[in-house]
Amino acid sequence: MIGRLNHVAIAVPDLAAATGLYRDALGASVSKPQPLPEHGVTVVFVELPNSKVELLEPLGEGSPIGKFLESSPAGGMHHICYEVEDILAARDHLKAEGARVLGDGQPKIGAHGKPVLFLHPKDFVGTLVELEQV
Repeated sequence: MIGRLNHVAIAVPDLAAATGLYRDALGASVSKPQPLPEHGVTVVFVELPNSKVELLEPLGEGSPIGKFLESSPAGGMHHICYEVEDILAARDHLKAEGARVLGDGQPKIGAHGKPVLFLHPKDFVGTLVELEQV
């Protein structure tokens, strides 16, 4: 059901500093910051030959990344994103297998302009999983 790895997301307390680190120290190509108020984050994508790294900074009150950074102030891995061909079929299959879909269970539009869903980390060995329809 899952396809290729789309990205690994890292929560950061300072997006500009993290962007500079990836761009300047590692020589990576990094996108411009993209605010996503509906998700409570500002993101940039570090482009890699085979995938991406998403850097996430809190945006607004009640941001899930703000809550994450309260327990991990230096930042850290937040989630991993896998591609799926049909997000509704994937959701239905996973729910039938007992996995919990976060939120209201309906896909939302993610940073790439495509439908996404998040799966409860307790159902996936402690890792928050994002599915993105491609």
